[in-house]
Amino acid sequence: MAVIDRVLVVGATGRTGRHVVVEAVHHGLTPVALVRDASHASGLPNATEIVVGDLTEPDSLTDAVRDVDAVIFVHGSGDDPRSDSYERVDYGGVVNVLRALGDRRPRIALQTTIFVTRRDHPFNEVGQALDWKRRSERVVRLSGAPYTIVRPGWLDAGAKGDHLRIEQGDTSEDNASRAAVASLLVQALLDTNATGKTFEVFSGPGPATTDFGALFVEAQPDAPGALDAVRDATNLPLDEEPARVRDDLTELGIL
Repeated sequence: MAVIDRVLVVGATGRTGRHVVVEAVHHGLTPVALVRDASHASGLPNATEIVVGDLTEPDSLTDAVRDVDAVIFVHGSGDDPRSDSYERVDYGGVVNVLRALGDRRPRIALQTTIFVTRRDHPFNEVGQALDWKRRSERVVRLSGAPYTIVRPGWLDAGAKGDHLRIEQGDTSEDNASRAAVASLLVQALLDTNATGKTFEVFSGPGPATTDFGALFVEAQPDAPGALDAVRDATNLPLDEEPARVRDDLTELGIL
């Protein structure tokens, strides 16, 4: 496994992203925080490198991806009320980072969400939020990069605790600690047992998880070259996808 030092954190100033940056520093990594406005980076650890760029503008990401060994995506469209924000940010941001990387394929950890395969869920009614997150998974899965895709439960909701468990198939619903998920995302970059896998993650009361290798071993790997994760419902046919998605896959050399 390649040595990892510089880690681009996409969504570094968000509620989970700040935990990710702290975890990266804790593990001796150099976090590179992508921000649209440098003033938003206050409070990040001193070891953090700040780089300004916009996920919706690939030309602005050149400095962000320079010399990075890994990328952690914990971004989201947040409070953007526009109906196309999930397409532009949640999906488009991943595509644009891959574009900016050119032929390089560093280690990737992508956070999406539970429900991502449940197309009839109310979350999918506005802007196809779940479909676009699922498409971001597919782009990463097919990109040729070594990856881990993490689908957390309800973040910082319900019972507290950092004891993690993982599931696959996107059939469950529970809570997840942001701090514990952030630790898992960083650990996934450093452990080959997490490579090529997609799973849901939940947390609750009990001893905080420290043996991440044992946790990652529990997950089955995705089939090489598969659009979707192991055990996922096959309910989003590629030949029925928007032209934009098929064009992106072709441009990135995936199709």
